[in-house]
Amino acid sequence: MNIYVSNLGYSFQDNDLSQLFGEYGDVSSAKVITDKFTNRSKGFAFVEMPDKQAAETAIRELDGKMIDGRSVKVSEARPREENRSRSNSFNKRW
Repeated sequence: MNIYVSNLGYSFQDNDLSQLFGEYGDVSSAKVITDKFTNRSKGFAFVEMPDKQAAETAIRELDGKMIDGRSVKVSEARPREENRSRSNSFNKRW
């Protein structure tokens, strides 16, 4: 299951995320998203856990938890949607 985590502190790193979610089960990957120019955290991340039940427990337990003085938001990640109206309007003009 793919999990979305937001409102993370800017000092939070991949290994911190892996350790946090690892308390609930196996973690396939844990990636804090960073700015490509400054390499600074953007304050959100994605975690993959192979066991759906463990992932759901982690979401339930960690959502709203105070971490580094911030209330983090944790939920199941949704697939990225393509902006269809923009691409369709572009194609119609050409």
